[in-house]
Amino acid sequence: MEITDRQRQILCQIIEEYAETASPVGSVMMARLFDVSPATIRAEMARLEALGFIAQPHTSAGRVPTDAGYRYYVNNLSEMDDFGRSDDLVKIEAERRSLERGTHVLSVRVNSQSRADAAIRGAVDALVELTGNLGLATIDGQLYLSGISRLFTQPEFGDTRRVQAVAKLLDNLEPWLREAAPGEALNIFIGHENPIGKNSEVALIISKFRSPFSDRSYIGVLGPTRQNYARVTALVRHAGKVLEDIL
Repeated sequence: MEITDRQRQILCQIIEEYAETASPVGSVMMARLFDVSPATIRAEMARLEALGFIAQPHTSAGRVPTDAGYRYYVNNLSEMDDFGRSDDLVKIEAERRSLERGTHVLSVRVNSQSRADAAIRGAVDALVELTGNLGLATIDGQLYLSGISRLFTQPEFGDTRRVQAVAKLLDNLEPWLREAAPGEALNIFIGHENPIGKNSEVALIISKFRSPFSDRSYIGVLGPTRQNYARVTALVRHAGKVLEDIL
């Protein structure tokens, strides 16, 4: 699926604006950002829509990213960084340090399973605070969850149907992790890509980390597909690295 640099920039901007506002992104605002006419932006949006990267939820509304748009963005994050917000890198670095502090406070001189558990819980709780998502990790083969109330305060979950779909996914997440044991260092499942809860319209971002207590240790977050993927994936990846260093 070949798209031009300008179309790539527009897709990136739509994803980042939508992540912040949770509102469809209109052509007039985009035209001001790119200093072109609204008609030019509408034509570019039409191409992105034809490719399945964005959609128009209502006739008079702006555009929102689709699962395919998010997947393209995630797969090309290194290129998209050239078009992203310059202050994101500074923010990510500050949040990484905050995550490290939250984890280390509970894990001074880790030398036992209980201290390891505290380190993992500290890392998960830090991810919840930093991302506003539900945080999760495996501890002794059991699934630790934190931040369910934070997750459901996000605007996507005003719909009871979606809440029920997420609850079903969470009910089946532990056995799926145990059986499937995703092997990549960082695993990102977007919307319908989720092996369970395909209709839950959430993103599951998990990092596998090495632990002396288990060969199937994971930490990550679950949230709406509307994510700042550059920030969240960087934080999840860093959380796994911090835990490896501690444990």
